[in-house]
Amino acid sequence: MKRLAILGSTGSIGVSTLEIVTEYPNHFRIVALTAGRNLALLEEQIVRFRPEVVAVPDQENAQRLKERIGAGGPRVLCGTEGLIECAAGSPVDMVVSAIVGAAGLEPTLAAIEAGRDVALANKETLVIAGELVMAAVARSGCRLFPVDSEHSAIFQSLEGHRKSDVRRLILTASGGPFRNWSLDDLQDVTPQDALAHPNWTMGRKITIDSATMMNKGLEVIEAHWLFDVPVDDIAVHIHPESIVHSMVEYVDGALIAQLGIPDMKTPIAYALTYPERLTLNLPALDLCRLSQLNFAVPNSQCFPCLGLAYDAIRRGGTTPAVLNAANELAVEAFLQEKIAFLDIPRIIGKVVAMHINTEASSLEPILAADMWARQTAQSVIHEIQGVSYA
Repeated sequence: MKRLAILGSTGSIGVSTLEIVTEYPNHFRIVALTAGRNLALLEEQIVRFRPEVVAVPDQENAQRLKERIGAGGPRVLCGTEGLIECAAGSPVDMVVSAIVGAAGLEPTLAAIEAGRDVALANKETLVIAGELVMAAVARSGCRLFPVDSEHSAIFQSLEGHRKSDVRRLILTASGGPFRNWSLDDLQDVTPQDALAHPNWTMGRKITIDSATMMNKGLEVIEAHWLFDVPVDDIAVHIHPESIVHSMVEYVDGALIAQLGIPDMKTPIAYALTYPERLTLNLPALDLCRLSQLNFAVPNSQCFPCLGLAYDAIRRGGTTPAVLNAANELAVEAFLQEKIAFLDIPRIIGKVVAMHINTEASSLEPILAADMWARQTAQSVIHEIQGVSYA
C-alpha cells in the first residue's frame, strides 16, 4: 500500500487524486493533506480519508479547522512550515504536488531532498527553480513523475526509446477559448469569457493561463528541465481536440504520441502507480468517431505570453521566477477585473525587462527574485489601472 501526501487536496488535481484513491482503497493510504481556504471540503476529506496531519495557509484557518473537526482529528499545521512538514516530515512514499503557483516550490523541494518520490502537477516548481530541483532529484535518488497531461504524454512516448535519438518534443495546446479570436476581439475579454475553457475543467488561475497561452509557455520550461532537452528543440502545436496530449519526434522521422480523452485521472494514475496502470472508470477513446484531428502554429501576435516564456528560459537564472511571479499577479488582477486581458502580457513583459538577472543555483536568490517581481508587478498594475489600449 502506497502512503500519500497530497499538497493541494481541494484543487482539481487533488480532488481527482482522491477519487482514484477511493476507487482503489487497497492501493493507497492518505497520510497528509494540505489545502487553501476551502475548509469545508478539507473537512469532508479529513472525515473520509483520516489523514494523520493536515496543513492550511495560516494560524487563523488552522484554528477554524480545529474547531470544525474537534478532538481526535489529525494534527493541524499552518504556513510554509506546515506544508514542508506534510511533504517531508510525514511517513509517506509519494508526495502529490498540486499546489497552484510558487507556493508549491518549497514543500516540493523539501520532499525531494527527503527522498520522497513526487507526482508533480505544480509546474511552477520547475519553472522557478528547475536547475536547483533537478540537482536535488539527482542527489536524493527520488523519482519525479509528471502529472501534467502533456508531460505525462512525453514521458510515456519516451519509454523504451533512447534519448539520443530524440529530435524534438512537441507539446500540444488546446488554444483555449480564444484560439480563433483576432487581436481586436481580445480587447474586450472578460474573466467569465476566459474561464470558459472548451475542453478541460481546471482551477481559475490555470484556466486563465490557458487562455493567454502562458500555461503552455510554463510547460515548455518544465519540459526543458524534466527531459533535459534544449528549449529550441521543444515546439508547441495548437490542437483544438485535446486528444493528442503531446508527441516525441525522433531523428528517423518517427513520431510517437500519446492519445486519450481529456481527463486528468489518466496521467495522475500513471504517476501514482508507474510502471503499472490502473483500470479507470473512464470512457474509451473511440477513434472511429473522430472526424479529424487538427494542428496549427500558435498566433504569437495574439498570444505573446508563449514567446515571453521562451525568452525567459533562454535567459535562464532568476528570469523564469520573475516571469512566473509577474504572471501570477497579473492573472489575479485580471480575475479581480482591475486590468484588461491584454494587460497580462504587457505587465509580464515590463517586469521581466526591468529585472537584473542573477544565477539561480540556490533558493535565496530565487525567492528574492520572486518577491521583487511581485512587488514590481503590483506597482505596474497600479500604474496601468484605468488605462485603455487602442
